[in-house]
Amino acid sequence: MHLYEVLRRPLVTEKNAVLQMEGKYAFEVAGGATKPQIKQAVETAFKVKVTGVNVMTMPGKERRVGRRHVRTPSWKKAIVTLGPGDRIELFENV
Repeated sequence: MHLYEVLRRPLVTEKNAVLQMEGKYAFEVAGGATKPQIKQAVETAFKVKVTGVNVMTMPGKERRVGRRHVRTPSWKKAIVTLGPGDRIELFENV
């Protein structure tokens, strides 16, 4: 998997805004991405030092489309911890 395919999008929520104060940032990542791939992708894309990566699979939700109940697909979320003094400017003005 190419490094530019690993990170899908940053996750901007209230809970993640609180995590940013601790130097942690959340991303939606590719389903087949591993922790070392995620670490390398963040370090390459944002020029920061990553000290830890936590990965979790978020289950899909049940939705209604007319009379039918459909399930949205599951996706993978990564919380990346940066070294002291490092910041990602993409998140700061949101």
